[in-house]
Order: sequence, then structure tokens, then C-alpha cells
Amino acid sequence: MRSSLIFRTGVALAALLLATTATATQLDMTPGVTEISQEVFKLHRFMLYICIAIGVGVFGVMFYSIFHHRKSKGAKAADFHESTLVEVIWTVIPFVILIVMAVPATRVLVAMSDTGDADLTIRVTGSQWKWHYEYLSYGKEKDVGLGFYSVLSTPREQYEHQGKGLLNMSKNQPDFEKSPHYLLEVDKPLIIPTGKKVRFLVTSDDVIHAWWVPDFALKRDAIPGFINEIWTDVPAGKEGVYRGRCAELCGKDHAFMPIVVEAKSQADFDAWLKDAKVKAEEEAKAAANSADYKFADLAEANKLGEEVYNSHCAACHQVNGAGLPPMFPALKGSKIATDKAHVDTHIHVVVAGKNAMPAWKGMLTPKELAAVITYERNAWGNNTGDLVQPSDVAASK
Repeated sequence: MRSSLIFRTGVALAALLLATTATATQLDMTPGVTEISQEVFKLHRFMLYICIAIGVGVFGVMFYSIFHHRKSKGAKAADFHESTLVEVIWTVIPFVILIVMAVPATRVLVAMSDTGDADLTIRVTGSQWKWHYEYLSYGKEKDVGLGFYSVLSTPREQYEHQGKGLLNMSKNQPDFEKSPHYLLEVDKPLIIPTGKKVRFLVTSDDVIHAWWVPDFALKRDAIPGFINEIWTDVPAGKEGVYRGRCAELCGKDHAFMPIVVEAKSQADFDAWLKDAKVKAEEEAKAAANSADYKFADLAEANKLGEEVYNSHCAACHQVNGAGLPPMFPALKGSKIATDKAHVDTHIHVVVAGKNAMPAWKGMLTPKELAAVITYERNAWGNNTGDLVQPSDVAASK
């Protein structure tokens, strides 16, 4: 019986060891692709080996002492109050270990903080719940003048209905089909060149966020009113897509704030930047002209408004307009969205923002703003019949 138990225990331990070995890469840090990320990984391994050596040494001595100096063997405890030699040893050895650990750690931390001589500077601003990227300078160009918002692009139904399919498991109906990069995909990725030092100025316009890309060994808090600096330099030949996320609990949709960085060769980046600036100018002109657009009827405005609402507003006010009071009030049946005397107020709040709600004026065109306000006044049974035109939004102060 005893031998059988020992055999089963041995088999279980062997299986556990094999499973641990097979998943070792999932339990360790990400080595990363940049030189500084490799340095951080080496530092992590160096510290880990020191900690393992200390653990083995301390517990080895402890278990040896327990086993060889137990009472059943007639061992007697030493009778002394203090030992100068022992006190010197346990003071000097930890001091030496700390110095051995501090020197490489300081060298890596200093290198991580050196943002000088950057080829490209990008301002990263966190918002609930999206990122805004602004290209400030590139080489000799001191005012690039390019900026855009990066928003989660995973379809809302994939995560809003998560778990509901479990009720139909007996019918072999799947919960939902996840996209390949579920909750780690955006509509517009951040584009950077390889072989160039890129400096990031990280801040926030509402609460504390954290910009984190594991493959670059980058993580920096985005704090309102403060600007923190970090940098990266993706080596040439390491072009590709690198993903991260907000690493600070920033609110109810914290999990839906991914970061996607696409590293291109310098030639491809230059071509992309040139094309992006042309498109940005065209979009700016289109946004300015959208104030003169006029919706033909309520149905046209509601169709566009529903798309805009689900992409930008549903995170706080919910798809059904019920909101999350008191932070995010309900729009369904609310006075501001149903009272015809409050149309101008409704427009002003959406355009200029209020409390936790950001000002959407710089994020959406007058046409999109007019559409979403029209939708909010006619969805979920509000049915005011109000049709807000882009010119009404443009006229709002």
C-alpha cells in the first residue's frame, strides 16, 4: 500500500514537472525585441538566480540543522548570547549581495530613463477609454501636425454577450466566436519606424492610466497634469505588430483600452507618414465642410447616429441607454434627451463635455455629432422627432 502511494506520488510530481517545463515560457517575463528589453530580461534572470541561490542556501542550512541537530539524536542547543563573528557575517554578506544587485539595476534604470537624442517624439494621452497619439517632431521636422485617436475595434457583441452561450452548451451552441486578437485590436495603431529612437511623452486628460507594451519593456503612468517620458528603439529587421494595454485600473472599461504599435522600416514609415498627413488634411477639410451638410430625414441621421453611439458612447451610457448612474446617467427617458426645450443644452453637453464626459468637439465631426444627438433623442422610446443638423452643432458655443 505504501509503495503504491509513493509510486502514484512520484508519477504526479513527474507530470507536474513536465507541465511546468512545457509552460515555462508562459510564466516568465517577455524577453522583448528591443535592446533595452533584452537588458531588462537579463537583469530579471540575474536577480532571480540570486534569489534562488539565497533561498537554497538559507533553507538548506535550516533543514540540515533541523535534521542533524534534532533532540532524538541527543543534540543540545549551544549556550551563548551573542557572537560578534556571526553578526559581522550576516551584516556583510547581505550588504555585498545588495551591491552586486544594485550596480546592474542602476545601469539599466539609467539607460531606460535616457530619452535624449530622440529621432521621433510622440505625445501619448490616455482618456476613458482610448488613447490619443500626436506626432510632435520627426528628425528636422519640428511640427509634424499629425494626431489621431486609437480605439478598441473588437465588436461589442463579442464581450457584452460573453458567457451567455454557456446556457446552450447542451445544444452545442458556442458562446461566441472571438476575433484572433480579442480585446487587443484597435481601429488605428500607432506607427513607428525601426532603427530610430522614439520618445513618448505620456499624460492623461482625466484619470490615471498606464501605457504598457511588454515587448518594448515600456510601462509608464499617464497622470493628469504631468508628463512622463519613456523611449524605445525597435531594431531594423524587427518590423511587426506589438500589443499592450492600459496597466492601471482606470474605470469600468479598463479592460477595453488596448495598445497596438506597428513598427515599419524607415522607408515604409516615411511613406506612411506622408500619406497620413495628406489624409489628415483631407479629413480636416471634410470635417469643416460637414457643418454645411444637411440630413435628408430622420432615418438617415438615426442610422449614422446609432453607429457613432455604439462606437463612442455605449461604453458609458450602455447600448440600451440605461447608463450607469450616478457617474454615467441614463439617456433613456432623461429630461435632457426628451424635453424639446433642452435641445440646445443637449448639443452643448455633447460638444463641450460635462463632468466625467469628455468634449467630443475635437473627436467627431459636426455631422457625426448631429447624428448621435438625433439618435439619442429618438432611441429607446424617447421618440421626440427632433432632427439635429450639423449646422446646429457648428453654431453651438
